Amino acid sequence: MQFKSAVLSAISVAVAMVFMGVSAQAAEVFALKSGETAEIVNLWWVANCRSLLKGPMTVEILEGPPGVTASIREQKIVPHTQNCAKPVEGGVLLLTAPTEIKERTQAKLILRVKYPTADGERQKGHDIDLTLVP
Repeated sequence: MQFKSAVLSAISVAVAMVFMGVSAQAAEVFALKSGETAEIVNLWWVANCRSLLKGPMTVEILEGPPGVTASIREQKIVPHTQNCAKPVEGGVLLLTAPTEIKERTQAKLILRVKYPTADGERQKGHDIDLTLVP
């Protein structure tokens, strides 16, 4: 009887998490050669398909291999995942590898993007598995 109740509890928690939009996110995987720059993800902050950004977004590397840099190129973005059809203010997250990579390196890169919005500063983390190739 206790086993049935534990299973039902676990199933109900899983179903609730699905309806609330909670899911386990796998890290994104990228590979860069010496000096390369890659576009990682489009960035925006919208409500009702209107940008809430009040200034430029910033990115900081919280953890990662030495020499790797992150930046944001400001540009208009169409936030399709929000069912928007027109471009809004936003940007593209860029990663740049060091100019000299001596040996193949695999590392975890943790980034924090800060969004200055009409409702105050918002933040979002990005977890990236990065492979650096000479």
